[in-house]
Amino acid sequence: MIDTGLSVAEVSGLLEVAGEIVDVVKLGWGTALVSANLKPKLELYRERGIPVVLGGTLTELAIRQGRVEGLVAWLLELGLRHVEISDGTISVEQEVKRELIERLSRDFTVLAEVGSKDTDFIMAPYVWVEQIERDLAAGAWKVIAEARESGTAGIYRATGEVRTGLIDEIVHAIEPERLIFEAPRREQQVWLLKRFGTECNLGNIAPTDVLSLETLRLGLRSDTVERFALDGDD
Repeated sequence: MIDTGLSVAEVSGLLEVAGEIVDVVKLGWGTALVSANLKPKLELYRERGIPVVLGGTLTELAIRQGRVEGLVAWLLELGLRHVEISDGTISVEQEVKRELIERLSRDFTVLAEVGSKDTDFIMAPYVWVEQIERDLAAGAWKVIAEARESGTAGIYRATGEVRTGLIDEIVHAIEPERLIFEAPRREQQVWLLKRFGTECNLGNIAPTDVLSLETLRLGLRSDTVERFALDGDD
């Protein structure tokens, strides 16, 4: 789930109705730096045992500015044990990314992200596979397949349409269980659940869509009822 600036009251309400089905929370972009309620909000997530990770843009900025040590110190101060390492906004040398994953994976659970947020940038499928394999080999727990919060980049076309051939190429080489597919739109969620089953890892889910996604997983909506509720095929 992506938290783009929820209030403490909103987090409390969300956890009341959906706390059992949220696996990881990402504080989107650099909102952690400007949120006045950061620590009390983190405490609410911590009380429910939900890991929190800061948006990968902060890591990219820290790399660019030579402030990785400061970022790591801040993560430890906040009590965060997950970190995202990406290169979707600011270009990061692959060797630098690999070394950082290797280093931080000794003390943190690393989520690496592959793919660009630039809707005009198209990366060949074999490059996606190479980068994902490199990040996993370096120690990433899972690799996030980029889509932006709008669902119009990376593994999707600018229209939001799934790049089916790209995803097929990726999962031909890499087990889907090791991936998190960003899927902010319902039609994207439906396609991925039908393709990979009810336990498919999905990311960039808006707080207002958490329960909706769970009903899709359970076959409680018309989009997936025939696949998951009627014939039991997952």
